[in-house]
Amino acid sequence: MSALFPDTHPKMEALQIQLWRQASPTRKMQMLAQLNQSARLLALTGLRAQYPQASETELRRKLAGLLLGEELARKVFGEIPHAK
Repeated sequence: MSALFPDTHPKMEALQIQLWRQASPTRKMQMLAQLNQSARLLALTGLRAQYPQASETELRRKLAGLLLGEELARKVFGEIPHAK
């Protein structure tokens, strides 16, 4: 088997894969939810750094654009509000 993570020892990687396979469906969904939350947090942090003057509303709308695509985000949430 080829390595998934080049910086991880092959035995530790094999153990990780074994643990993923043994995890219950509920645990797998919990892990997925945690990964999604982490990805959202990282994206929002990046948006805050890129747009330091933006309001929380603007940032969340920009995040929706990243997650949903701009066209769908515009249909669901409207245009990006601009700070006054």
